[in-house]
Amino acid sequence: MKRTLTALAFLAATTSLAQAEGVLNLYNWGNYTGPDLLAKFEAETGIKVTVTDYDSNDTALAKIEAGGHGFDLVVPSANYVPIFIEKSLTVELDLSKLPNHGNIAPEWMDVDWDAGRKHSIPWQWGSTGVAVNTSVYDGDINTSAIFLEVPDALKGKINVVPEMNDIVNLAIMYVGGEPCSEDTEVLKKARDVLLAAKPDWISMDYGATEKLSNNDWAASVNWNGSSMRARVNNGSVAYGYPKEGYPVFMDSAMLLRDARNVEEAYKFLDFIMVPENAAMISAFARYANGIAGSEAFMPEDMKDAPEVVTPEEHKAAGVFLPTCSPVAQQYMTAIWTELMK
Repeated sequence: MKRTLTALAFLAATTSLAQAEGVLNLYNWGNYTGPDLLAKFEAETGIKVTVTDYDSNDTALAKIEAGGHGFDLVVPSANYVPIFIEKSLTVELDLSKLPNHGNIAPEWMDVDWDAGRKHSIPWQWGSTGVAVNTSVYDGDINTSAIFLEVPDALKGKINVVPEMNDIVNLAIMYVGGEPCSEDTEVLKKARDVLLAAKPDWISMDYGATEKLSNNDWAASVNWNGSSMRARVNNGSVAYGYPKEGYPVFMDSAMLLRDARNVEEAYKFLDFIMVPENAAMISAFARYANGIAGSEAFMPEDMKDAPEVVTPEEHKAAGVFLPTCSPVAQQYMTAIWTELMK
């Protein structure tokens, strides 16, 4: 009897292990991971990927810090990568397990936030601007006044995405400050302009692609790839680059310290550095990526899309958001908390 129980216990344990093998839990921005990419990865490796969505860097950071999440990979923006590293929430990558690491484009390899790409793998990069339905509003869209001094035609029809660093820094740049400013006068002006504008917004929601496509909203602070997807669905949507300054970002995949499916995570990280696969990521979400050679596989309509290829006259206003100091982050959090009341 004892031998039978031991055998059953061993069988249960091995069954549990078998069920745990061949899975990967990815924690990523919503509507950002293409099903075709996941299907291809599963077909090639037998690994099943489960994706859980989030709507902001702060949401992802809080969830990971809380523990018990069960995720293996997370995809924060560049200015949050050092925070994940400093808090020991992620681990340095074993590059011997990533033979495609050399496919990272040189300009995205020795980056300020992760020199040599020892902790993160490029996912996609882009900008934060304003998407406007030009059949509703035909004025200048290359300004943050679209959401900070809302034109009459857009009042009650404009959304603001719930990403604190983007929104507060857009306001800071609009009032003449530098991103991550610690200048209390600048911060007060940014707070005041945001609070004054909020009554003219319809929502602070993540789902801009669908709602701009369907004319549920006439405008939104939005990311460039999402704006292109909306424009493909609705030809009246145009993407504006705020002349007062707008954020540029790169999101990158990182291996979590408490990941359970580590080998599966390495296989996925190496998989997304294959040029054809990186292009699949871009083809779905409509952002550029950081993998050399992927250009040959990119959709034709992305090669000259104004949302993807920044027009020359708007490039100078783009600013890669730094990792804010603790003081600046505290000020921005206070503004955001007041804005969310």
